[in-house]
Amino acid sequence: MRSLIYLLFGLLFLSSCAEELIEKPDNLIPEDKMVAIIKEMAVVNASKSTNLGKLRENGIEPTNYVFTKFEIDSAQFVDSDRYYASKPLRYENMYKKVESDLEEQRLKLEAEKKIRDSLSLVEKSKSKIDKLAKDSIPSSDVQK
Repeated sequence: MRSLIYLLFGLLFLSSCAEELIEKPDNLIPEDKMVAIIKEMAVVNASKSTNLGKLRENGIEPTNYVFTKFEIDSAQFVDSDRYYASKPLRYENMYKKVESDLEEQRLKLEAEKKIRDSLSLVEKSKSKIDKLAKDSIPSSDVQK
């Protein structure tokens, strides 16, 4: 009898876990696109803290820029975000993907910056050598 009660309790518990807290919206943004949107919003929001003047100067409103870029509206984003947030493990995985994508992008940009800095250093060294060569007196002139 006890095992039957435990079995019924277990089935009830498992079925309640499968119940959706929020219905899937009709206009749900696919998960991969949602990850891209969240990543873009993180970048745009970071730029707001460093380049707000430039954004205003160019008439760019960051959130609207992201919505336009991904061809969505704010209601669709809110509905999709709320739906994914109701699934904590899935939502956490989405944010981990955003975080890893941003870290990958940061490393790539740092590598590109090192290359540009190295090329710039080579160019500066080359121009200094050229200048020194022009300023130096040829050895044939010294013997005369």
